[in-house]
Amino acid sequence: MSTRAEAAAATVGLPFGGAEMGAPAGRVDPARARQRKLTEPKRLTSHGPAQVIAMCNQKGGVGKTTSTINLGAALAEHGRKVLLVDLDPQGALSVGLGIPSQGLDRTIYNALMEPSTTLADVRVATGILGLDLVPSNIDLSAAEVQLVSEVAREQTLLRVLAPIRAEYDYVLIDCQPSLGLLTVNALTAAQGVIIPLECEFFSLRGVALLVDTIEKVKERLNPSLEISGILATMYDTRTVHCREVFSRVVEAFGDTVFQTVIARTVRFPETTVAGQPITQWAPTSGGAAAYRDLAKEVLAL
Repeated sequence: MSTRAEAAAATVGLPFGGAEMGAPAGRVDPARARQRKLTEPKRLTSHGPAQVIAMCNQKGGVGKTTSTINLGAALAEHGRKVLLVDLDPQGALSVGLGIPSQGLDRTIYNALMEPSTTLADVRVATGILGLDLVPSNIDLSAAEVQLVSEVAREQTLLRVLAPIRAEYDYVLIDCQPSLGLLTVNALTAAQGVIIPLECEFFSLRGVALLVDTIEKVKERLNPSLEISGILATMYDTRTVHCREVFSRVVEAFGDTVFQTVIARTVRFPETTVAGQPITQWAPTSGGAAAYRDLAKEVLAL
């Protein structure tokens, strides 16, 4: 097991609770203590080639899709051209942007499985300047089975992305909540991985396995793969447990943890219903400000 995976495993094994954790975590907000002023990104004069980032965590409900949508929209606000790729058969990314993917004739499934279909054929505009989407629906669930018999099956998405990378500055891949073949495809195609992590004890349990999988893909399939950062989501400063979990993640991963923290808010479910990123639905909200800060951190990598 890699050093990072060992650190994650050790984190899960540490005791939780005020007495064992020590007084400071219960008294001070560790997320606020890490805040530093972020620099404004420079404007671009040209675009591409794209940095490919996989939004990955095998645990569901940790904010992968929400983060993909809102990080993409925030990057677009900074003048970047962004392509969002929905690699989850549930199609939540498409739904979250108001795209009725179930009624589409062609999706990411067709681009992966049909040599005559390209990403340019299946991508759609989102209505947000600089932000495009490659949608998904339940058809994609068949791809995992069909890819098993393909030659170089782990590199299918890498090959599909290659022709369009010159058009974009960032490609964000919303992975399904598993470590199956589709997720391995995303990791093989990416240069970076963002791990959204809910600030809750059970969310830590899969981190060691995920980090170990990332290290294996890096060793065997994609030497350029790196963890871009761990993103704390659903953070509630009012609970000691939330602060303790965040402190342990920072202790294990240090500066790999983004200083931006995504707090719990009722605004995010509202944006899903509206089919808009929070930067448009509630542009002055704390959630919108947080994702704009995250975009600045990603741009500084």
